[in-house]
Amino acid sequence: MSSSTTPNGWTPDQPMVSIKDVHKSFGKLEVLMGVSFDVMKSEVVCVIGPSGSGKSTLIRCINALNDIQKGSITVEGIEVNDPHLDKLELRKKVGMVFQQYNLFPHKTAIENVMMAPITVLKQDKQEVEERARSLIKKVRLEGKENSYPGELSGGQQQRVAIARSLAMTPDVMLFDEVTAALDPETVKEVLVTIKDLADDGMTCILVTHEMGFAREVADHIYFTDRGIIVEHGPPATFFDDAKDPRTQEFLGQIL
Repeated sequence: MSSSTTPNGWTPDQPMVSIKDVHKSFGKLEVLMGVSFDVMKSEVVCVIGPSGSGKSTLIRCINALNDIQKGSITVEGIEVNDPHLDKLELRKKVGMVFQQYNLFPHKTAIENVMMAPITVLKQDKQEVEERARSLIKKVRLEGKENSYPGELSGGQQQRVAIARSLAMTPDVMLFDEVTAALDPETVKEVLVTIKDLADDGMTCILVTHEMGFAREVADHIYFTDRGIIVEHGPPATFFDDAKDPRTQEFLGQIL
């Protein structure tokens, strides 16, 4: 086996994340109705659309937080819908940052970042601390290592949450409306952090309402409405030459 092949037979010339004909319902409510797309290594994909269009459900399915009724999602060759899925193995590969930061309030920033690699991966504490310090620096929070979440702004807490996710050294990062709960002045610092990751070659899938950001960082944009992908394309085509009336109406309301 070559070094670039995973145990699941995945190689970097194949999609890192492959979503095929995914259907998801909550009771009688169909939320996803046959969604398909691929994400290549180091690609940045933005999923946009009106509230209730299935965006957040979709990325929660990629991380096995939601199951699917039909279709297939693979991450580096791991079938997420496999009933025998090792969720820990999947989540070592897929980091996720939510709208709410979910930090432990009684632990400092650095303790929050160090917790999972030590408790879940059983990694050496000294090694993890070194990595945590460099990650806190990476998200531009040097000097805040020993601050508790309550002493940090929302934007700073969200950047700690990003560092915490990166501490598991994932191959793919999922961002679910990570700026939605923030004050406008702190949105930018979080988006700058995500842009830095994208520039470093991290594979990113973002659900976002930040259209200027999507235009700037995305390689590809998918517009979802009522559980299907209505239109997609690279930012220049998508924003300047949208074809579908639903896309045009949505962009007309928010741009």
